[in-house]
Amino acid sequence: MCAVLKVGCFKRTAEQTEPALRLLDESLREDNGGVTNRLEHSSSPYLLQHADNPVHWWEWSPEAFSEARERNVPIFLSIGYSACHWCHVMAHESFENQEIADYLNTNFVSIKVDREERPDIDSIYMEATVALTGHGGWPMSVFMDADGKPFYAGTYFPPEPHHGLPSFGQLLVSISETWKQRRPEVQAAGQRIIDALNRRGIPNSPAEISEMSAGELQSILRGSVRSLEESFDPLYGGFGGAPKFPPSMVLEFLLRMSLDSEVGESALFMANKTLDAMARGGLYDQLRGGFARYSVDAQWVVPHFEKMLYDNALLIRVYAHWWRLTGNPLAQRVVRESIEFLTTELMTDQGAFASALDADSEGEEGKFYAWSPAEIAEVVSPENVDRVTQLLSVTAGGTFEHGKSTLQLHQDPEDWSQWWETRALLASAQDTRVRPGRDDKVVAAWNGLAIAALAESGAIFDQPQWIQVATRAAEYLLATHVGDPDNGTRANALFRTSLQGIAGRHAGVLDDYANVAEGLVCLYQVTGEDRWLNHARSFTRSALDHFSDYAGGFFDTADDSEQLVRRPRDFSDNAEPSGWLAMANVLVRLSAHHNSDSEAFRTTAEGALGILPGVATSAPRAVGWGLVALWSLVQGPCEVAVSGEHDQDLADIAMLSPLAVEIRWDRSLPAGAQVCRRNVCELPTKDPAALGEYLKVQIH
Repeated sequence: MCAVLKVGCFKRTAEQTEPALRLLDESLREDNGGVTNRLEHSSSPYLLQHADNPVHWWEWSPEAFSEARERNVPIFLSIGYSACHWCHVMAHESFENQEIADYLNTNFVSIKVDREERPDIDSIYMEATVALTGHGGWPMSVFMDADGKPFYAGTYFPPEPHHGLPSFGQLLVSISETWKQRRPEVQAAGQRIIDALNRRGIPNSPAEISEMSAGELQSILRGSVRSLEESFDPLYGGFGGAPKFPPSMVLEFLLRMSLDSEVGESALFMANKTLDAMARGGLYDQLRGGFARYSVDAQWVVPHFEKMLYDNALLIRVYAHWWRLTGNPLAQRVVRESIEFLTTELMTDQGAFASALDADSEGEEGKFYAWSPAEIAEVVSPENVDRVTQLLSVTAGGTFEHGKSTLQLHQDPEDWSQWWETRALLASAQDTRVRPGRDDKVVAAWNGLAIAALAESGAIFDQPQWIQVATRAAEYLLATHVGDPDNGTRANALFRTSLQGIAGRHAGVLDDYANVAEGLVCLYQVTGEDRWLNHARSFTRSALDHFSDYAGGFFDTADDSEQLVRRPRDFSDNAEPSGWLAMANVLVRLSAHHNSDSEAFRTTAEGALGILPGVATSAPRAVGWGLVALWSLVQGPCEVAVSGEHDQDLADIAMLSPLAVEIRWDRSLPAGAQVCRRNVCELPTKDPAALGEYLKVQIH
C-alpha cells in the first residue's frame, strides 16, 4: 500500500496539519512537565536515549492503548535495544526529524519498547514481522490497532525511498490514510495475522523420550552432528554463509559429542575450526577481550561491533570447556581475556553485569575499534610498524571502512612478551578515543549465564577470584531481582531487569528463571554452599508452577504476567538458549541432586525434550541447548558425591571431566568421593588419579 505514494506527499500532509500539531504539542508539554515524551523516567537506557526526541513516545502501558482507542488512531510500535546500530540510524534520520515527529504525533500513538527489557513483546511482534516480510531484525517497526493486533510490519525504513523500500514518511502517510478509509478491513487483517500465528509453532505430538532406548536417543544425537556437517563451512568455520553468528549452544553440543565413537572426530573438527577462527578474527577484540555480536562476512573479519553480555558469557563457558577437553592454549587465553573484559568493562558498581556495549562511538560504527597503518605507526616504534600491521592484518586499503582495518591475530606471535607490550600500547592509545556507550541495565537471565561461566571457569583454571565475582553477582540478583510477597509479588518471583541497584517493574520471563537457576547450580558445584542449590530449586519449582503449558513444554511468560495479544512460547534457541531448552537443561542437572523433586524434575525434562526427535536432524542449529540437555540425559548424568572441604581437590578433578557430571557435597559421606550413575554407585575413593581416570579427566 506504500508503492503508489509519491515522495512529496508526506511533506504536503504534514503542512496541512500544522495548526493541530502546535495545539497538541502544547497540551502534551503541559501534561508532561514540559518534556516532549514520556520516556524521561524510564528504567531502560535504550528508552532514555529517546527521551528528548520530538516524537511523543509512550512506554508500553494500558494508558497508551487507551489513548489510541480514544483518539481512534493506530499505534506505531518501535522495538530496539541500546547497542543496535541501525536503531541509532533510524532514530537520527526519522525520530529526531521534527516533520516526521509531527506527523506521528498527530496520526499515531507511538510506543517505544526495549526488546531486552520486554522480550515477551518483542517475541510476539517479531514473529508477526517475519510472517509478513520473510525476515526480521531491529529496529522493528510495527503498526497495530488499539487491541495490539499487528496489521503491517517491517524493520528499518529510510528517510528517502531506497532499494525498493518506501521512505518512512511515505509509509506513515499510507498507513494513516488506509486506516482512516478502510479501518474495518485493516483490523480484520490484524485479527487474521494473530489467528495464523496461534496456529503455528509447537509440534502437536512430541515424542515420548522416556519410552525411547538409550540407543535410539544416541542415534538422534549422532544424526544431529551429521546434519550439522551439511551446513558447516570447512574453510572458515561456523555454519552457513554471511552474516555469521557465534553458534555458542551448538558448539557446546559438539564438544560433548567429540567423545562419541562414531561422530566424535567430525564433531571435534567442527568445534576446533570454529572456535579457532572466531578467536583469531575480527569478531574477537584482540586488545581487550570479548566477542562482538556477529560477523558481517563469512570469514569472521568485520564484526557488527556491539558487545553483548549473553554472547560473552556463553562463549567464555564454551572456551573453558574447549580447554578442558583439548588443553588448547588459545582457549585459555580467550577465557582469561574475556573475563577481564567482563570485569573491567561490563561490571556495575553493585557487582552485577551490564547488558552491552554500543557498536557506535561519535555516531560512527566501529570507530573505537578499527585502525589504519598510520594510527599503528603513531603508537609503536618505527622498526616495529611492519611487524605489527602484518601480525594484526592491518592493510593499506583497510578491511573495514575509511581505509581502516579490524584487528585479527591469525598466527600466534613469535615473541609473546613483545606482543603483550604492543597490546598494552595499542590499548592505551585506544583509551584516548571516545568509548562506545554502555547499557547499564542488569538482565537477570544474562547475569545467570555470566555466573555459570565465571564459576566454572574459576574452578577449571583454579582462579578463586572469578568464583568470588560470580558469588557477588549472584548475591546481587537475590537481593535485588527477587520479589517480596509483603510487597505484593509472589514468592520466588524474578524481576527481569534492574538499573543502578533498583529493580525494574517488568516480570521475569522463562529464561530468567532457567538461566539464574543454572548459574546457581554451577556456583553450588564449585563452592559446596547449599544455599545456591536451594535457591536454584526454588526458582525451578516456581517456573514449573507458572510457565508450564501442561503438555510437556513451557510458555515464555508466567500465568500471572501481563496478558498480551497472545501468550508467547518458542522452543528454539536464538542468540541465547530458549527458556524452554534452558529449563530442560537445569531440570536434567537438578534431577541428579537427589531429593524429593529429583524424579519429577527428570520426568519434566523428558517431556520438554519431546520436541527434539522432530527437529534435531532437520534443524539442529535451532535446538543446540536442547541437544546438550539430551546428551546429559543419555549420559546419566554422573553424580559425584564429595564429602567436604578437605576433598576440594576431588571436586576440582570432577569439574575437569568432559562427561555430564553433577557434584553433590555430602558431609555425611566418609572422606573421599563417590561416583553414581543411573542409581549404580562405585566404591568411594580418596585417590584423585583414580577418580580422574573414571571421569576421563585429562590434566593439561
